[in-house]
Amino acid sequence: MNHDQDKSLLARIFERFFPKSADFFALLHEQSHHVEHTVNLLVHYMESGETEIGQQIREDEHAADKVKVRNIHTLNEAFSTPIDREDIYRAITTLDEVVNACKDAVSEMTALQLQPDAVTLEMARHLHDGVVALTAGYFKLSRQPAAASDDADVARKAERKVEKLYRKALAELFQGEDYIHMFKRREIYRHLTHAAERMAACANTLHDIVVKMV
Repeated sequence: MNHDQDKSLLARIFERFFPKSADFFALLHEQSHHVEHTVNLLVHYMESGETEIGQQIREDEHAADKVKVRNIHTLNEAFSTPIDREDIYRAITTLDEVVNACKDAVSEMTALQLQPDAVTLEMARHLHDGVVALTAGYFKLSRQPAAASDDADVARKAERKVEKLYRKALAELFQGEDYIHMFKRREIYRHLTHAAERMAACANTLHDIVVKMV
């Protein structure tokens, strides 16, 4: 056996017992970009109320589930990770929960025969601002992790804007006597607020990762 064959054999043995770690920074950035795409569709839906866009969001949710399952499987199979496993898992699941909440809001609007209003549109826009920041932050982790902290802050501020808008909208909504409409509309606001809360949770995870890396 020549030197090259010896090297090849040793490389195969090493890879068997010490497999190359997956690029979790790339996986998280890819998943966050998928979330950004879904929330962008949500903004368009709240602008137009088009059923076709609502269907695209539901299809996006199915695709997002596949991304989540793939990433969790990759995490479970990984021999080592560049950052804390629990943080990676939290990031994967909370990103997916943002998509789920968007889908739930659109599905209930369809079921309850509700059209978008100014509040749902503004909530969606704040949510979009936040997930754009998350995408930027997860992209920076492998290159300039310290800078990702600012993106986490932007996402958390976006969540607070949604929460503030939610409280204001409720005060205005519960006027008059059309209680059925009030409760229907409140459910949609709550789904969008939940999406923002999960976005903030993912921002907190991003910040935790940054603190541990720098």
